[in-house]
Amino acid sequence: MILPAIKGIRHHFTLSVLLVVLSCLTAASQAARPAVPAPFTVVLDAGHGGHDPGNLGNGFLEKDIALKIVLAAGRILEQQAGTKVIYTRDSDRFVDLYVRGEIANKAKADLFVSVHCDSHTSNANGAGTFVLGLHANKQNFEIAKKENSVIYLEDNYESRYAEYDINSPESIIGLTIMQEEFLDQSILLGKLMQDRFTGRLGRNDRKVKQAGFIVLHQTFMPSVLVETGFLTNKDEGRYLNSAKGQQEMGQAIANAILEYRKSVRAAQAPVVEQQPEPQPEVSEVPEKAMETQPEEPAPAEEPVKTPAETPESAKPAVDEAQRVTFKVQLAAVSKAPVLEPSRFNGLDNLSQESHNGVYRILYGNTESYEQAQLLQKNAVQKGYSSAYIAAYRNGVRIPLAEALKTVSQ
Repeated sequence: MILPAIKGIRHHFTLSVLLVVLSCLTAASQAARPAVPAPFTVVLDAGHGGHDPGNLGNGFLEKDIALKIVLAAGRILEQQAGTKVIYTRDSDRFVDLYVRGEIANKAKADLFVSVHCDSHTSNANGAGTFVLGLHANKQNFEIAKKENSVIYLEDNYESRYAEYDINSPESIIGLTIMQEEFLDQSILLGKLMQDRFTGRLGRNDRKVKQAGFIVLHQTFMPSVLVETGFLTNKDEGRYLNSAKGQQEMGQAIANAILEYRKSVRAAQAPVVEQQPEPQPEVSEVPEKAMETQPEEPAPAEEPVKTPAETPESAKPAVDEAQRVTFKVQLAAVSKAPVLEPSRFNGLDNLSQESHNGVYRILYGNTESYEQAQLLQKNAVQKGYSSAYIAAYRNGVRIPLAEALKTVSQ
């Protein structure tokens, strides 16, 4: 009786050892297997739909044209490995503005692109791209107001959008704060789209602008709204209503998105794999950054260059933890820029900083918000219509609204 018992114990022990070995081998195999990167998720939003036709310039239907352009872009993106496309609508149906944002947020999308067609009482033409921000002028405000009026077709809109008055340009100020961290990437995507609309397709360039679109406010990722053209312009309306025009616009949007993905991911990848130091650039980029922006490691010295800031030096020393400065952001680009005045329409006192895979190009440095407004005005006059004021506390960017609470104009 003892011998069979010993054999049973040996058999049980052998099985246990084998199970442990197999478990270790399986774990090792899984650890050795490279992690599959998360897909690059794009939410494509065709404006209007269902009982909301959008604008009806020259008898064309904005809702149908926007949908066909979105589907054309989606088909191209879906063919790209590692790219996931989600549509807020893929048929003629009405979707509330807040739901469109919810779709993108729940998907944790990398990008949100809303497609529309414009209208005007004149014979205006051309394609433009908008990012969320303050209405820089009355024209931008009117465009946003027109698109935002769709909320009146939604049920219970009074409570859903209680904090938003589409008739007030000021109402957008408090709503843009949460989107500030995505503004650079949104502008970069908008610029890539405009380059394709105006380059390959030869469309009139209406540039990248800022305005208070509710649909963009609802999202928490880089987001743009594309006005693909004016249906009230007969020639442009016919183009956008044609299969050729819809395919070309869809192709341009898709190509811009793919270029954005490539540039952003290429800039982000070296952080982990190629550069052990806490630098987001590849090996040659820090050298360029040092050549073009020697002041960046010590931003406190830059105001000395601005004559208007000389009186500040006579003021009593302030707590460095509360020191606030302002710069004007001219653009965000995917490659390290060469900061020469001749490349920026004569603007000097330039600097750069890298953030989330893009390079911010900055102009000026002042502790006076009033002076920053003058710098912004000068930048706009030099051709940088999307230039905006950025705030810093002790060299770290902070929301502009927060900075204005601690400084006087």
